[in-house]
Parts: sequence; structure tokens; C-alpha cells
Amino acid sequence: MTFEELGLVPPLLKALAAEGYTSPTPIQLQAIPHALQGRDVQGIAQTGTGKTAAFALPILQRLAANPKRVGPGGCRVLVLSPTRELASQIAESFKSYGKFMSGLKVTVMFGGVPKGRQARAMAMGVDVLVATPGRLIDHMQDRTVVLGGVEILVLDEADHMLDLGFIVPIRKIVSHIPAQRQTLFFSATMPSEIGGLAGAMLKNPAQVAVTPVATTAERVEQHVIMLETSRKRAVLFDLLMGPAKGRTLVFTRTKHGADRVVKYLEESGLPAAAIHGNKSQGQRERALADFRSGKCRVLIATDIAARGIDVDGVTHVINYDLPNVPESYVHRIGRTARAGATGVAISLCDGEERAFLRGIEKLIRAKVPVMVAPGTPAQQRAA
Repeated sequence: MTFEELGLVPPLLKALAAEGYTSPTPIQLQAIPHALQGRDVQGIAQTGTGKTAAFALPILQRLAANPKRVGPGGCRVLVLSPTRELASQIAESFKSYGKFMSGLKVTVMFGGVPKGRQARAMAMGVDVLVATPGRLIDHMQDRTVVLGGVEILVLDEADHMLDLGFIVPIRKIVSHIPAQRQTLFFSATMPSEIGGLAGAMLKNPAQVAVTPVATTAERVEQHVIMLETSRKRAVLFDLLMGPAKGRTLVFTRTKHGADRVVKYLEESGLPAAAIHGNKSQGQRERALADFRSGKCRVLIATDIAARGIDVDGVTHVINYDLPNVPESYVHRIGRTARAGATGVAISLCDGEERAFLRGIEKLIRAKVPVMVAPGTPAQQRAA
């Protein structure tokens, strides 16, 4: 089926053609018809499946079919996103898909930057507001944002909202939005608390689902290196100088751990950058831009910072620390092998992390093959 057969209008089809999109992804095929009808949608889909277009395209079509003026501080569509990076990407997608629609106003708000510019952008009202929950509540308290005119609410990456402690703020935000609305709810996984939130927010939703989280791992060549904690930094350096010479994303469990790894690599003569919650928005954007452009081929990230990063051409993911939540492993390694490409994921597992590895293998229903660390003497390899 084509985008045209889904019933999308010419301005959207023209924008999709300009972006080089030729056919809908499975989540788009499932979600767009229901969303165009005005139904609530509950979707199980993760980053890389095309879910942003699955909600952005029908929303833009509904806005175009019923133009309205928006009051000061108001918006017709509210999209809630867990991270700054994802919020920025969603806003850019709305602008790209809507570039042939007349007068479309899209703005984004998140923490880490001054509120004044965001408040000014909202002063005349906008069609689409993409926001992180914490900063949105700040603006609601300042009365620079009014949610009484919201017609469509989108909650993206709901399970990640749970990880970040955003469920209470989300409930507070939703209490200010009209009950008569369309709600589109997307999550990569559906733990009980997220299921409860969906139940409270959605009315008779259409259920759509693609690529359950456990199956994504099947598309990535995976390895694990068993080692002592003290050897991790040296083995990481050897991997980056040898097998993982491409664009590589390295995951640590903590922000300070990320900074320590960057410092070690740079002292060893290998340029690297870190992206995590303690970095300013400017620092995060520069690190991402350098990684995208190839100026810096190694990016060290925490789970929270990396969720929503969509960078093409990542050849390797290295788990410097194994995550204690098995689903995070699948999200991490899903940063490679995107859009039909191949990718490699290598995990460094010390003695204390073996329980985490068992949890991961249970989730993906497979044993992760053990590989020998580069630089290991021949006699140890034989053993």
C-alpha cells in the first residue's frame, strides 16, 4: 500500500516525496487509518519503526481539514516527549511533513534553555506544541501555556516517561486538557503502570503493534566479553582501535562513568564526546552534531540521554556497563542495524554484571556469544 492509498492529502504526499519516503512502514499502515478517523490509538512501537510519522501525518491532515485560530498561549495539538533530543526531532518532523501546508506553527519546549523565548513563541498560540513534561508544567504555572484548547494529545515513549518519574506530572498535565479529545499513546513496552495510564487516558482505542522489544535484538550481531572491572577501559580502547573502528555508541550506566570514559579515551589519544543529563543543551547538541558529521566517531551516552537519538550509520554499540533493566539493552543495541543496515553490539561484562546478562538473555530468548577480548595472549585464548 502507498501513502496515497492511505488517503493522505497532496501537501503531505509532496512533503513525503521530498523527504524520500516511498512506502509506509508497518506501524504507519496500522495507525494512520485509525488516527485519520479521529479514533484514540494505543501503539506498541519503538524508535526506528517510523512511529513519529504514524502520528504526525494524520494529525497534520486533520489540522489542514479544519483550520482554526488559536488563542494566546494555546495549542491545538500537544505532544509529550521524555527527552529534549526526542522533542526536537518530533518538532522537526512536524515541520518537514507540514512544509507545504500554509501557516503551520510548530514550537518545542524543554528544560536547559531560557524560558523567555519559549514563552514568546507561545504568545500568539501555535498549532503543534512538542514539550517535555517538566518544562511544560513550568510554563503552565507561569500561565504562558494554556491547554484548554487541545484537540489532540500524543504521549510518545510512555515507558521511558515511567523510567524518568514523569507519570505524576503527566497526570497533572492531562487534568488540564479537555476530556473531549483524540489521544495517541505510544510505548515500546507496556508494563502494568503504563497500561494503567493508557487505560485512564484512552477511550476505546485502536490497538496497533510492531516489533516487540525482544525481537529487535535478532537483527544485530551480538557478543559479550567476560572480564574483570579493572580491564574494561583498556579493552574498550582496543575495541575502538580495532573491531569497532566505525561510528560507535558506547553506553555507561552513570553520568560520571561517561565522563570518566571520555577522559580516559582522550588521554589515550582517541577523541570522544559524552551526552548525558549533566550536560547543557548546547553541549549535547554539539556532541550530537560532531557524531553525526563524523568529526567525532565515538559518543559515550547514558540510557536517558540516548533514548530518542536517531543517528544513521552507527556500526557498533558497546555496552561498557550492562544495564540492570533488560529492555534497556534492546533499546541500546537498536541504535545500530537501522534501515536495513547491519550492526554489531559488544558488551563488557564483569563478575557483578552476570545477573544482568542472564536477565538480558532471558528477554531476548538467546545466549549472547562470548568473544575473546582483543589483545588477549594466545595461551589465555586457548584456555
